[in-house]
Amino acid sequence: MKVTEKTSVVQRVHGECRTHSETGIAVRDLTSVIDEPAERGGGNRGLAPTETLVAALVACTNVISNKCAKKQGIEFETLSIDAEATFDRRGVMLAEEIEVPYPKIRLTINARTSASEEQIAQLQSDLGRFCPLAKIFRKAGTEVEEIWNLERL
Repeated sequence: MKVTEKTSVVQRVHGECRTHSETGIAVRDLTSVIDEPAERGGGNRGLAPTETLVAALVACTNVISNKCAKKQGIEFETLSIDAEATFDRRGVMLAEEIEVPYPKIRLTINARTSASEEQIAQLQSDLGRFCPLAKIFRKAGTEVEEIWNLERL
């Protein structure tokens, strides 16, 4: 029996606002906590909302890179992703409205693979075309830079 994936879904997320900074998040049968660090008056029980956003970009880059790689027959022996996000905090400080809160995010993608240069070039192109979070950031005016450090098998 072949299973056909839906092309459009509704995502439902519930947030229980426990304190002024801590939010309990429920999605499907999973829970998580988003909180501010202690130095900003939070309880430090989870990633801050803005850290969660950047972490989601890292995770999405992982998922889409692996999907693109699988489609091309590429295997990663190892894959890690580091993000360095420039965050203009004037908006969250209520100092002034900021049109592009993240002017730049640099993703350093470290991979060990036997893929050819052509395969990697196609994977990089496909990642830019299909990663929904990177697309959202770019459409919002953020420069998303991807630096690939490849180690060949």
